[in-house]
Amino acid sequence: MRPSRLQMVTRRRMLQLSSGALLSLGLWPGALHAAETAAENFHYVVINDLHYTDEACGQWMTKVLEQIKSGADKPDLILMVGDFTENGKETQMSEIKEVFQRSKIPFYGVIGNHDYLTQADRKAYESVFKDQLNYSFLHKGWQFIALDTTEGQKANNTKINSATLQWMDDNLKKLDKAKPTILFTHFPMGILTPSRPVNADDLLDKLLEFNLQAVYNGHFHGFTERRKGNAILTTNKCCSYRKANHDGTKEKGYFACNTTNGKIERTFVEVTIPSATSEPSKKV
Repeated sequence: MRPSRLQMVTRRRMLQLSSGALLSLGLWPGALHAAETAAENFHYVVINDLHYTDEACGQWMTKVLEQIKSGADKPDLILMVGDFTENGKETQMSEIKEVFQRSKIPFYGVIGNHDYLTQADRKAYESVFKDQLNYSFLHKGWQFIALDTTEGQKANNTKINSATLQWMDDNLKKLDKAKPTILFTHFPMGILTPSRPVNADDLLDKLLEFNLQAVYNGHFHGFTERRKGNAILTTNKCCSYRKANHDGTKEKGYFACNTTNGKIERTFVEVTIPSATSEPSKKV
């Protein structure tokens, strides 16, 4: 069997190489810090772009969560990568939060550009989803980092705000570089992905020394996959009752993910409940 690039480069030599040189070899510099940890195996789900508008959206999402719970593996948690709502109204925020809470599955979210009431007003999000802007948490030996990558309501040619980059500078030093790590944000981080922030690399470069395994993003309603070293960066089809996919596909769905020995196995699961966008007789 042909040895991998990682096997061909000794640890001593890796320590001598710059981050740029390691990336040129297809290696994520954080592999230097990866170690056998007490990371456990578990199941989780990633959902993006709900665009909750009204009660019909809530009824549909309730059924989606029932489908998730009825799967072969009940998830330990759900990651919701932005655009909880369509208009950023407090009533919309409160109603979709209640839908998630009724599912009894712990969920963690990040803000999307549609979660602003105006370009500068995200008070409803901050009030309803307290402490879910920039934060991190641990679950069964895995490290999760949630980041706000929005620039108000802007959808394209955006720049990740300085508060988020400063949060990273202040907080990453407190995290464990060796633990398998998952990043989730609203705007796409993968290179050449539609609507990628102009300074996305400034964010990713701050994680070069981490054992980053996956980056989950939303905003672009369609499946994309990029690789940067060990990390897989993805967007997905949306999970909205009323909104369509940007890539022209009809399926709505979510990622079902399993951690196994510090790695991630990911599967797209199609929602089997009809949405408004799948019914031609309805105007949206």
